[in-house]
Amino acid sequence: MYTIKERSIIISIDTDKCITCTSKACIEACRLYARGILAPDKNGAPSTAHLSEEETLRLGTECLACEYACDTRGRGVITIDVPIKGLSAYMKGGV
Repeated sequence: MYTIKERSIIISIDTDKCITCTSKACIEACRLYARGILAPDKNGAPSTAHLSEEETLRLGTECLACEYACDTRGRGVITIDVPIKGLSAYMKGGV
């Protein structure tokens, strides 16, 4: 599992399944709708290893296009978590 941390989201990619993906739709979507931070690694899986952590935070637009593209034209292996402080307590009726 490959994890990318942007300013307010966490992107998780099951890169073991990306290797057999022929569309690489997430990388294409990142180039078209964001700043192109995803690039194929040596196995063809999406990665931000070519950027520093600071560059990833600065360049990441949190556009969610990679997840949508992967779900519709790829393998459906990208999930995006949007942590919201206090949400768990709120859902339990504690706030």
